Amino acid sequence: AFFWLVSLLLSSLIWFIAVKASNPQDEPLQKGLLIFGVMFSVLLQETFRFLYYKLLRKAIEGLVALSEDGCSPISIQQMAYVAGVGFGLMSGAFSMINLLADALGPGTVGIHGDSQLYFLISAFMTMVLIFLHTFWGILFFHGCEHRCWWEIMAVVVMHLAVSGSTFCNPLYVGSLVPSYLLMAAAAAWAYLLSGGSAQNLWRFVLCKS
Repeated sequence: AFFWLVSLLLSSLIWFIAVKASNPQDEPLQKGLLIFGVMFSVLLQETFRFLYYKLLRKAIEGLVALSEDGCSPISIQQMAYVAGVGFGLMSGAFSMINLLADALGPGTVGIHGDSQLYFLISAFMTMVLIFLHTFWGILFFHGCEHRCWWEIMAVVVMHLAVSGSTFCNPLYVGSLVPSYLLMAAAAAWAYLLSGGSAQNLWRFVLCKS
């Protein structure tokens, strides 16, 4: 969560400088800066995810050196899951804080003919991002651990795609549907990389050991 906050701080700083240094009356420029800000923020988040992986790798090496049996008490898969949850929960918390601050008013959602489902859609979008960050953490760490750089690139591309799809709003179908499809694909991928199988899933459904 701390690493995600640092990436947000840096991206916010770059965004603040870019907006102050540009002409606020130039709408095409401001839209371009918004797109740049989103893409830069995504790349910065993934950079800090990589830095966090390197930090955890050093921590594991230290734990192995101190342990009596030469084994780490926690696996890299467990760390990947926890790191993904931390990124996701902090991202979701900040998204909801901004929305709740706007919900205080003044004004009414949809009063000018816009969708009245704005807050509901935002909640669903926040939820999918929390899950995606969790799955991306597993995929990203697996790619770093096994030198599968295409897995890391896949995470970056998916993150860019989900963030870019929000520019389709207020056509919410254009952002929600692709995001949930990517979440399903990322969930299945992360499940398989974590050692899961169709047989294990079937046993879970039937509550068998």
